[in-house]
Amino acid sequence: MYSYIKGVIVDMARDYIVIDNHGIGYLIYVSNPYQFTRGKEAFVYVYQQVKEDGILLFGFSTKEEKELFLKLILVKGIGCKTAIGILATGDVQAIIQAIESKNIAYLKRIPGIGPKAAQQIVLDLQGKFHAMATEMVLTSAEFDEAAEVLLALGYKRQDIDKAMNTLSHEQLDTNGYVKKALSLLVKM
Repeated sequence: MYSYIKGVIVDMARDYIVIDNHGIGYLIYVSNPYQFTRGKEAFVYVYQQVKEDGILLFGFSTKEEKELFLKLILVKGIGCKTAIGILATGDVQAIIQAIESKNIAYLKRIPGIGPKAAQQIVLDLQGKFHAMATEMVLTSAEFDEAAEVLLALGYKRQDIDKAMNTLSHEQLDTNGYVKKALSLLVKM
C-alpha cells in the first residue's frame, strides 16, 4: 500500500496525471489534474484500489482530501470513481459542511449523485467528521502565521490557500513556509 508518491508530472489528462518517480511512471486518477503543473515536482497522497481487473491509484493534494475520499468510499453505492468525482466539484470544507448540515440539495448538484445517493452519504457520514475538522483547525501556529504574512504582503487568499496546501505536509518555521510559498506564488 502506498501513502504518497513524490516525483515529476510528465503527463496529464482530464481525470489523471502521470508522475515519474525514479523512472517509473505512475498513472494516478485525481479530482483536478490542472492543479498540477507538467514538468514540475509534485507530492501526491495516494490510495491504491485493487480489483479483479486491475490496480488503480487515486491521488490527492492534501491529507484532508484523502481522508474525505476514504470516508466517501465507505458509503453504500459510492465507489472510487464516484468519490473522486465528488471531490472534483468542491472543496473539502464545503462538502463536509454539506454533509454535516444535511444539505441534500448541495450534494444532489454533484454530477452522478441523485437524491438517494445524497441521502445515503448524509446518513452514513454525518457526525463522522469531528476529528477531521479538529485536525484541520489545529494546524501549526507557524503555518497560520505564514499565511497571514502572505496576506499582509498583498496576495489573494485563494492563491495563498493553493500555495499553502502544497506545503501542508512539511514541518517548517514561519520563515520557511513564507519562503516556499512565495516561490510558489511567483510561479502562479
